[in-house]
Amino acid sequence: MGESRDLLTQEQRSRNMSKIRGKDTKPELLVRKLLHAKGYRYRLHGQSSGTKLPGRPDLVFAGRHKVIFVNGCFWHFHDCKVGRHAPAANAEFWEAKRSRTRGRDAVQRYQLEAAGWGVLTVWECELKDRPVLEARLTAFLESGSAYGAEVADGADSTV
Repeated sequence: MGESRDLLTQEQRSRNMSKIRGKDTKPELLVRKLLHAKGYRYRLHGQSSGTKLPGRPDLVFAGRHKVIFVNGCFWHFHDCKVGRHAPAANAEFWEAKRSRTRGRDAVQRYQLEAAGWGVLTVWECELKDRPVLEARLTAFLESGSAYGAEVADGADSTV
């Protein structure tokens, strides 16, 4: 099999990639809207009493000492169909970049948990089943422990 080539020039690809946002993404806005409608209040993008938290979590619930990351499956190397997709063009670059992101995510999660924060990762693919997502978010936020959602449903959301 031949090597797959990118149909765009390097400049076109660079311009496209530069437009991809890291904050206020559609998945993040959906989670925020859902939680706000349920009466939860939060700070955005890693702020807790003026201090930036490791990894700059998307949602910070300072009073509950909990944070939520809303991750794109491709970018954070989730173990779903989208996350496992490996681009053929510039494959080594993407493998290295996504592996670094996965490693950085794990370190930041450890730092937050070591500081006593409960951490939940919501994956983009999980947004399809709203009732399940809503139940998972509520279980996490209402649990007394920092690890409520993972313990309650047995899911490991660090994948």
